[in-house]
Amino acid sequence: MSEPLVAGIDSSTQSCKVVIREARTGRLRRFGQAPHPDGTEVDPHAWWDALQVAVATAGGLDDVAAVSVGGQQHGMVVLDADGEVIRPALLWNDTRSAGAAADLVGELGHIAGSSADDGPRAWAQATGTVPVASLTVTKLRWLADHEPEAAARVAAVALPHDWLTWRLAGGGDLAALVTDRSEASGTGYWDGASGRYRRDLLALALRRDDADDIVLPRVLGPAERAGTGDAAAGLGHLVLGPGAGDNAAAALGLAMGPGDVALSIGTSGVVSAVSARPVQDPSGAVTGFADAAGAFLPLTVTLNAARVLNATAALLGVDHRGLAELALAAAPGADGLTFVPYLEGERTPNLPHASGSLLGMTLGSTTRENLARAAVEGLLCGLADGMDALREQGVPVERVTLIGGGARSAAVREIAPAVLGRTVQVPEPGEYVADGAGRQAAWVLDGGDEPPTWTTSRVRTVEAEPTPVVRERYGARRGHVVDRVE
Repeated sequence: MSEPLVAGIDSSTQSCKVVIREARTGRLRRFGQAPHPDGTEVDPHAWWDALQVAVATAGGLDDVAAVSVGGQQHGMVVLDADGEVIRPALLWNDTRSAGAAADLVGELGHIAGSSADDGPRAWAQATGTVPVASLTVTKLRWLADHEPEAAARVAAVALPHDWLTWRLAGGGDLAALVTDRSEASGTGYWDGASGRYRRDLLALALRRDDADDIVLPRVLGPAERAGTGDAAAGLGHLVLGPGAGDNAAAALGLAMGPGDVALSIGTSGVVSAVSARPVQDPSGAVTGFADAAGAFLPLTVTLNAARVLNATAALLGVDHRGLAELALAAAPGADGLTFVPYLEGERTPNLPHASGSLLGMTLGSTTRENLARAAVEGLLCGLADGMDALREQGVPVERVTLIGGGARSAAVREIAPAVLGRTVQVPEPGEYVADGAGRQAAWVLDGGDEPPTWTTSRVRTVEAEPTPVVRERYGARRGHVVDRVE
């Protein structure tokens, strides 16, 4: 009997990627990808179209037994009573809902306590997360305030991965929408500790009294079957997994356990850790999400990650390899130059209207090499702050793994242990979100208590002399950043 194959899908901000692997061993058989449109709001049908191209490039799904979808979190997909998309999805990195986030925090404070100041604690206790512009709940409030006619038509709310899984199953019946714990925990209206939706918070966001009538995806367990593929489309042989948010899928792809921390440098910068208990951080620095294996995935997120490298490389007129060579040619600390890279506002810290700053400029420090070094160090300092925030919530930090597109940079890999002050594990570049989705598909297919053990890449250890002065200087200077509302 031939080895069953499974497919893992990563529908990210930038693209759709499909890996097809052997269910038992994880051995890669085929791969395909297709781009997504730019922008912070996207018609979900563009994701579906890209999925078709990526699947075709990967050789199709005719010989595949099961599939799961990992997707960008928080994106707001609103459907009417006929299952039609009402408006383009607002993505996680659309910061126009920053004001809505502040309003929701204050309003729940008045409801739960006596003033808006009680809001952060009330939200952390209710959902494990204090709303910021990226969360779905804030985008629903923005919709209610800016497009009330559209808000009134909302019959169901889904996230990108939910919608794609639903489409793979044939769509149509809103009651067939499903999700998983990791995605539900990123909405801002699901309580990971109790495992239930907070429809009162959904009603608060949409300003609707009939929130109980709005369809929300059924939350499946980690290895629970979501159904089968659409027979009319030739997908009836496929077993569908529940899928996961991108960070949870990556954790599953990396086989992370308690004490493991992943630093992912993609469009966003994510510091995530597996925890046996839920986290409730009223400061909002740490979001108390669930993972894709039955535990929890507290994490911090920065809006500015790999694109800091892109922007700096463009400014210096070099490619990424050239940027890395320049950065590694400079001394640690970049001769006192500090780059606070809030180029698109920032989520952690919550400064949605901030801009970047270059501080410590002198005739000696203002060189191409120092600017490249400062960009890499600034990016890594933001992630280091995230690790500290996890520790402050009692989350163990024992093994640190560096992943994502930004980890392909030699400068990022070599400078990371110096800024973080600890050894860093760097796996071979891979598609960890898609791999995690594929591993989940294999788990669902097998029906066991644990996901299969896969080894998909080699890992190397990187060490460097710690440079604590870099973080000290960054910490002192980031306070000069102003969150300006234009």
